[in-house]
Amino acid sequence: MKRRLLFLTTLIASALTLTIPSVFAEESTADEVTLLPELTVTANKKEQILSIVPVHASVYDAEQLQDEGVDGLSKLEGKFAGLSFQPFGQSGVNSPVLRGLTANFNALSSSTLLIVDGVPTLTAQGFESTFVDVDRIEILRGPQSTVYGRNAEVGVISIFSKDLDGEDKTRLGLGVGSRNKKIVQAATSQTLIEDTLYASLSGEFVEQDGFIDNITTGEKADDKEHQNFSAGLRWLAPENTDFELRYRRQGYDDGAMLWNSARASERATVASGTDSYNASVGQTISVNATHNTLSGLLFNSVTAYNDFKDDVQQDTDFSAAEALYIGRDHRLRTLSQEFRLEGNIGDSEWLVGAYLEGQDHDLTTTSKNYFGLAALKAEQTSRSYALFTNWSVPLRSDIRFITGIRASHDEVKIAPTNSDAKSEMWTALTPQLTLQYSINIDHMMYATYAEGMRAGGFNTVSAAANYSSYDPEKNQSVELGWKGKLLNKQLNYSLAVYHMDMKKMQVMAMPGVGVIYLTNAAKATSEGVEASVAYNFNENWSMETSVAWNKTRFDEFVDGSNDYSGNQNLFAPEMNGHLTFRYDGVNGFSAAASFVASRSVYLDAANTYEQKGYEVVNLSTNYAITEKTKISAYVNNVNNREYDAVGYQNGYVTVYSPPREYGVKFTLDL
Repeated sequence: MKRRLLFLTTLIASALTLTIPSVFAEESTADEVTLLPELTVTANKKEQILSIVPVHASVYDAEQLQDEGVDGLSKLEGKFAGLSFQPFGQSGVNSPVLRGLTANFNALSSSTLLIVDGVPTLTAQGFESTFVDVDRIEILRGPQSTVYGRNAEVGVISIFSKDLDGEDKTRLGLGVGSRNKKIVQAATSQTLIEDTLYASLSGEFVEQDGFIDNITTGEKADDKEHQNFSAGLRWLAPENTDFELRYRRQGYDDGAMLWNSARASERATVASGTDSYNASVGQTISVNATHNTLSGLLFNSVTAYNDFKDDVQQDTDFSAAEALYIGRDHRLRTLSQEFRLEGNIGDSEWLVGAYLEGQDHDLTTTSKNYFGLAALKAEQTSRSYALFTNWSVPLRSDIRFITGIRASHDEVKIAPTNSDAKSEMWTALTPQLTLQYSINIDHMMYATYAEGMRAGGFNTVSAAANYSSYDPEKNQSVELGWKGKLLNKQLNYSLAVYHMDMKKMQVMAMPGVGVIYLTNAAKATSEGVEASVAYNFNENWSMETSVAWNKTRFDEFVDGSNDYSGNQNLFAPEMNGHLTFRYDGVNGFSAAASFVASRSVYLDAANTYEQKGYEVVNLSTNYAITEKTKISAYVNNVNNREYDAVGYQNGYVTVYSPPREYGVKFTLDL
């Protein structure tokens, strides 16, 4: 496995190294029928052409992902090289891992920011989105805190709903799959008043049996049922003003997490007598207002509200007796307001903005052990304020200087039920400097220095921690990147090399039995290489591949008598990537085959427990029966590879990897 990934990385790097210099002088042709399409990405909160934006970014069509059985964020592993998720095993909760950095689930923050239609998700809880009626998914790698704020420490994942542009359409979808999977989807977009008012509605119901046998109940322990709903309304007001209202709701009615004891003798079999469930509900709403002035200025206002109710109970003794279990009843609410003003001065582009945010979290954590039932209850509130600016200035025709800075102030308070209230405040400056050089019309390179930040907070998971605070985590990053087109624009390439230094790194410390808390006890260094290539062989055949190599090590990390300095960071694979071939034929027929691989990851700071590395093959095909009907089929994890996380929760739990899944979906456009 190591040799195969190393060979693939070497092959890509060698091809770029040997080929790029020889083609810089080539004349580009515009009459090729196999040209790759120009994609756009919303970097720096402005739409830009992907091939020339000075950041390592990727974008995927959401409908294509759905046809391939990728129906949520957690399944994006293998599509975006370098992106993975902690093996947590609960629907609606995803802790992203990017460039070797991630966040502990209990921190109520993430190292990679999720934005859905302008609504930020700042926690692993609720870090999910359905792809029904979604246009595209974008990912920006590297610190983005200057423009996007805290928790964009190493990147941003943005999800955009389909435009309300007056194209009236309705789509129905029905699907079935393995483990009695059932999918019902519906989406419609309609013009209510011509050139003035547009609306959209969409919904999805997904049900699937589990694969973990519960020998106590005789049923599957991990059955799943999800309900998703979204609505949009767009008003083109007079005088160049555009209002867009979006609402989303995601509901979960699941059984247990994909957990079992790390010492279990039989895979995917538990004997739980305690009821385990996930009854979480997430809702988001946003109002996006844009006004173009006659003088060329663009004013934008985004008001967003995110409400996630994390309602979970999980058996932890995995026996018929009700001896041990944990539960959460968290209500996480975030209200944010952002104002932006942007314009041009000659060939220079500028943006200034202000951001205000309020969080109100009600936190109840319960745990049952041999000594009885314990509950920790607290209310945590926070207020955040920020001013930011970003400028893009041409120094000459082929060199552009891009810079920005963000000044932020955060105040966090916690009021435990049985303890004194506490408060902390932090102020930070996060700058970014980029120098972009256009080698010629088809090739460019860039160099970036950027700083990222992840929010601080309070410990709420252990009574022994006494609700102690921890400071924000800070990241200083240097990145060099190359992008371009080769072979008469049939091939796009992107290569990024980076080095990051993390200060005040937030880590989980366990200095004694029963004492668990987050603290700023570590420093770390992360360095890596990311490469991607997309190539159209001809009108029918295309290939895409991407590989990410990362090395993240603790420079300093002392936990009581344990010294973890030099160890690998948790949940961070040293390498992952994919190789995908696609065929697009006549009459709407297409097929794709993808090889996805990842190195193993450690589950603890001591590097004792790990999740296995894996190589899986995914297949998909689509066929247009008529102009308005289509049938899609997919098989993910064809080789039924098992890559369980054995030793999660400091050696106590195994989190099972999902088995092979296949499905067929029929869609009808009305």
